[in-house]
Amino acid sequence: MKPLILASKSPRRKELLTRAGIDFTVKTAEVEERFDPAASPGEIVMHLSEIKADAVYQKHPEAIVLGSDTVVVLDGKILGKPKDKPDAIRMLTLLSGRTHEVYTGVTILSGEKKEQFFECTRVTFFPLTEEEILEYVATGEPMDKAGAYGIQEKGVALVKGIEGDYFTVVGLPVARVIRALRSLNV
Repeated sequence: MKPLILASKSPRRKELLTRAGIDFTVKTAEVEERFDPAASPGEIVMHLSEIKADAVYQKHPEAIVLGSDTVVVLDGKILGKPKDKPDAIRMLTLLSGRTHEVYTGVTILSGEKKEQFFECTRVTFFPLTEEEILEYVATGEPMDKAGAYGIQEKGVALVKGIEGDYFTVVGLPVARVIRALRSLNV
């Protein structure tokens, strides 16, 4: 059986695959995350997941490579990772009391085979006070996360509810990934 490589430095994705009992290694490649701004969020995350997977696959064609990317979308605009604390405050202020979408795209490459998909989950935040936002940003947690929050950590206190797959918000729709890997006989 071919080895599985996760083409992501995300500790959250690594943890999710480990919890699911999947045997894998991690290899990442530096890629420029450029995309067509006119593309839909689903197309964007699939494109970004593919360029990450392909960069690693080119170096390890003997393996099955899994790439993934996550974006937060509010009012049709993508909120990436915050550049700094003021940017995190801006994003959380925008998300306060509102519903947004989280898109996670997945690409799995194996020989001539490619499995690719995305999932979308709707997340609603409680209305947040300025104090709550500043306290959360002070933890440092928002700084490496799309939309400036992590639902699986302290950011859980911001979330009023979700509609869809929780793990899509964390960064990897695990059940769908497992089914895709099974279709490739992994």
